[in-house]
Amino acid sequence: MKNVAVLGAGAMGTACAWLLAESDQCRVRLWAKMNPSAEELNRTRCNERLLPGVVLQPSILISDDAEAVLRDADVVLVAVPMRGLRDAMSCVADKIPSTAILVSIIKGIENATLKRPTEVLHEFAPSCQLVAIGGPCHAEEITRQKPASIVAASDHPEAAETVQQLMSRDFLRMYVSEDLVGVELGGALKNVIAIAAGICDGLEFGDNARAAVMTRGLNEMVRFGQALGANPATFYGLAGIGDLITTCCSQHSRNRFVGDQLGQGKTLEEIEASMHAVAEGVLTSRSVFKLAAERGLEMPIAEQIHSVLFEGKHPKEATIDLMNRPLKSESILTQPAES
Repeated sequence: MKNVAVLGAGAMGTACAWLLAESDQCRVRLWAKMNPSAEELNRTRCNERLLPGVVLQPSILISDDAEAVLRDADVVLVAVPMRGLRDAMSCVADKIPSTAILVSIIKGIENATLKRPTEVLHEFAPSCQLVAIGGPCHAEEITRQKPASIVAASDHPEAAETVQQLMSRDFLRMYVSEDLVGVELGGALKNVIAIAAGICDGLEFGDNARAAVMTRGLNEMVRFGQALGANPATFYGLAGIGDLITTCCSQHSRNRFVGDQLGQGKTLEEIEASMHAVAEGVLTSRSVFKLAAERGLEMPIAEQIHSVLFEGKHPKEATIDLMNRPLKSESILTQPAES
């Protein structure tokens, strides 16, 4: 039986703790440092604000004591927002066993350093094997045992396979991949495109516009991923197009919601103040914009989203600028399928 620590009691952290505790393979401990507090979760066994109705099993140890949560951990799942990752790791890094598998379920790119989540984790725990989980996986649906498929990626195949075995269920199918870079970038980039899809909804542009944004957005994801060393084929799988479809279309998507509200005329400040959870695509768009500029990458949708979020551009004006770009042939970035 493996000791599994989950760092972060947001929606996905809570869902992962619940999922792992459903198995007799794990002893699960949950680090709840922020809101909801460990005291509140221990009293109610429910994250009512983010996952109403989901009751955490009595077997899960919930604590704000990092040492108690991480002691003898075989696997550590990190489920904190990208913006809080560095601070969280500063609190717990010296308590993570050097032999633990460190698993990121974070989807973003750090603004200050332009690093992916596992790159930040490596700074704090250089001896740990790293795994990133990607793909369409809303916490609200997983905890209701609705079927889903996701992917675990690592430079260490045996580490990814360990996570695969621990988390797979009859309602959750997990694949493995060796493209750590691609899986992480897919999870980050799709959030930016989902804001654009949400703007289409908020402006009532209809299905045609949303489909165009998703399709051309996928092309931008592939182009960006190739430039940063990812396998282009990854973006045509669960961590790319799979997650993109879900995030652009789902009622559970925070990033689509942000875009929808922008399209309806709300300011970013108003939108974020109304939300209980973090929409990672907002800050990720800063990192994507900067990385694309540094490499001279053509990312018109990402560029316009950055302008709307941080430069005060009206969504309709951004749409007009996208539609009036010079006419050209459709470029489709492809990768031969595996036989």
